[in-house]
Amino acid sequence: MAGRFILLLTLAAGLIGDVPARAQQDLVADLSDHLVAITTGFTGADVLLFGAIEGEGQIVVTVTGPRGDVTVRRKERVVGVWANVESVTFVNAPSFYAVASTEPLENVANADIRQRQQIGIENIAMHPDDREVDPGTAAIFRAGLVRNKRAAGLYSDAALPITVLSNRLFRTRIHLPANVAIGTYTVAVYYLRDGSAVHAQTTPLVVSKTGIGADIFLFAHTNSAAYGVLAIIVAVAAGWLAAWIGRKVG
Repeated sequence: MAGRFILLLTLAAGLIGDVPARAQQDLVADLSDHLVAITTGFTGADVLLFGAIEGEGQIVVTVTGPRGDVTVRRKERVVGVWANVESVTFVNAPSFYAVASTEPLENVANADIRQRQQIGIENIAMHPDDREVDPGTAAIFRAGLVRNKRAAGLYSDAALPITVLSNRLFRTRIHLPANVAIGTYTVAVYYLRDGSAVHAQTTPLVVSKTGIGADIFLFAHTNSAAYGVLAIIVAVAAGWLAAWIGRKVG
C-alpha cells in the first residue's frame, strides 16, 4: 500500500509539473488491495481506490461483481398458504454493484452516457431470460431484485463520495459486506469533462476464499455427493453425542 501510494504521488507530480503534452496522462488510479481474502470470521472489507487526474473534471467509479442469472419470485397467499406464483429470471445480473462520484450522477453525465457506461443502479444491463415477458412485469420484478440486493447490502443506495485534493489527487473507499460473492470484480474509473468521458481505466479486484473455509468450499463444489453424505454423518454424530451427554448429565 505504501509503495503504491508513493508511486502515485510521483506520477501525480509529473501530471502537475510542466511536462510535454504527449507525456501527460489524464488519469492514474489504483487500489490499496487487488485481493480480498475471505477467511473464517470474515466480516467485510474496505478497499481504498486512489488516483490523480490532469486538469479539471469529474470522476465516477463503479464496482461490479461477478455476473450471473438471478431468479426473482413473487409470493401470494393461496388457500391460506404463501406460495410462489410467478417468477422472472434476469440474465447477467451483477452480484454486487457500487458507484462513487465527485458530484450527483445527473450532474456528471447525461442520461445517454450513464446508460452506456452502466453508471447508476437504474442503468445496470440485465434482462429477463424470457424475451416475451411483458415490459411492465419485467420492471416490477427488476425493482424487486434491486430491493433485495439493497437489503442485503450488495447494491449501494446512492453514489458514494469521492474526495479530491488540490483538484488533482482523489480517493474513495468501497465497502464489501460479509456476504459478497467470490470471483473477479471490475473496478472502472471514468474521468469526465463537460459530461463527456475523457479517459477511462478498469482494474480487476479478486475476492477469494482462503484457509480451511476455502478447502471446504472447494470440496463441496467438486465432490457434492460426498460432501452431502459427510454432512449427514456429522449431523447424526453430533446429535448422538448431544443425546449421550444429556443422558450422562441427567
